Amino acid sequence: MSKESRKFHVPDALANLYDFANTLDLRHFTHRGVQHQQTDELQNLAALDEWMRQRGLAERAAAPSQKTFEAALRLRAAIRDYLKCEPAERRRKPAVIAPLNAAMKPFALHVAAIGKDGFALRPVMSDAQAGLSAIVAELYDAALAGTLDRLKMCAADECQRVFFDRSKPGTRRWCQSTLCGNREKTRTYRERHRRDNTSEI
Repeated sequence: MSKESRKFHVPDALANLYDFANTLDLRHFTHRGVQHQQTDELQNLAALDEWMRQRGLAERAAAPSQKTFEAALRLRAAIRDYLKCEPAERRRKPAVIAPLNAAMKPFALHVAAIGKDGFALRPVMSDAQAGLSAIVAELYDAALAGTLDRLKMCAADECQRVFFDRSKPGTRRWCQSTLCGNREKTRTYRERHRRDNTSEI
């Protein structure tokens, strides 16, 4: 679990999925006079290996291959596209579902009996792909539990940060209402004011 996961109280069962989706940071807004710089935590093989090891998702001797790295980037992109859709629309969009299915295919899972906790999905492979398979398992488990609907992408175009919606009704659209929410509301107000002024001319 990362500092970000803990800071925003993301459930442990979703922490790796949340962190993985947010390894791509597309935020490009200015806050308090500071321009946010876009970053990608998974810029190369070594970066993916380090990210997985920090989270206990990598076997000690298993470094990811170039093929696994490319598959990881496809998986991340497909997950982000899925989470970008409104929860009610996700399962209705073949253009989002098909790429996600294709991206998950390399990360095989099997059902394992785990004692007192019953059964769980476990990676079939024992190499570096196993760590990414664990993220796919989190995706499945969250969908089954209904908590995946709480994982969303911020509706602000200049943010696109994945967040966990802790609001009681589960209807939040922005990662932080005080930042992205206020910025969007201010923009909408200005646009409406501009249109009103233009129509009066």
